[in-house]
Amino acid sequence: MKVGIVGASGYTGEVLVQLLLGHPQVELVAVTSRTHVGKPLAKVIPALRGIDQGLCFVDSDPANLAASDVALFFLALPHGAAATYAKALVAAGKKIIDLSADFRITDLAIYQNYYGEHHAPELIKEARYVLPEIASSTWMSEAKLVAAPGCYPTSILVPLVPLLKAGIIAHEHIVVNSFSGVSGAGKKLDEAYLFVERAESAKAYSLTKHRHLAEVEEQLAQQTGVSTVIQFNPHLAPMRRGIATTITVPALTPDVNELYAVWEQAYGQAVFVEVLPSGETPDTAHVVGTNRIDISAVYDPRTNNFVITSAEDNLMKGAGGQAVQIMNLWCGFPETAGLV
Repeated sequence: MKVGIVGASGYTGEVLVQLLLGHPQVELVAVTSRTHVGKPLAKVIPALRGIDQGLCFVDSDPANLAASDVALFFLALPHGAAATYAKALVAAGKKIIDLSADFRITDLAIYQNYYGEHHAPELIKEARYVLPEIASSTWMSEAKLVAAPGCYPTSILVPLVPLLKAGIIAHEHIVVNSFSGVSGAGKKLDEAYLFVERAESAKAYSLTKHRHLAEVEEQLAQQTGVSTVIQFNPHLAPMRRGIATTITVPALTPDVNELYAVWEQAYGQAVFVEVLPSGETPDTAHVVGTNRIDISAVYDPRTNNFVITSAEDNLMKGAGGQAVQIMNLWCGFPETAGLV
């Protein structure tokens, strides 16, 4: 199957290129970038020397892409820009996996509150939000356009959703502290992301209204049927890749074994979720480069809280790897094809 990447020169785009070049059941035939048109892929991404298959960056004109013989496009673009491409490509019958926020939120008013104007609101109803481990089984037959989850939301939703559904934890007073590597901010020239500013430095940012908060709370409500408000505190950490998340939530049962039984039932067959023993906390160093999310939990009898931890690679399970996992499921390939 022929596939393409719109916005292939960003951090997520680079990961997608590497994964798709090595994928046994697809052929990467189109990589776009407005700033690198005509340049060889390996010239812009030197890590691909010798495996770039002679690809060059092409212009990202939506009409030209819609007229191509590419069956599926990944949109590795900023929010706002992705919707414009989705409009043209969906109309042309292409399958779309969007890695921006443009189709993650089903309530247009909430999207506008967090992101501003939406450039293809008519497509929102056509889109399906797919976090593979918790998505309904109907999305594959319904979807024309798939919204891949954000990196922070993946680290929060995977551990929380089955526990909330099972009534093991409360829907109130959930506090989430997450630390992200600097690549989560994307490629941009900004003083805040210079090496000298970020090395040996960690800081909180976007407190009370981080954009991913809207996605997390909407998904928690849709998945559980109960409105859930969380306190989300994102942090920028002095590392290139990875997300470490700690969730503190009131326990409705003091038995951590019951929590683990719920996770085992939900994720016992999930190839990209690793449930670690209670007390063994996940480490970003152990998941970077993989499409795996590690999760763990302990019970604190002093506060009657469960403290839940997760770790993932923000560019893999939090972005490009998860998008490939979605493609595999959607197209009937083995779920692990091209992934580790």
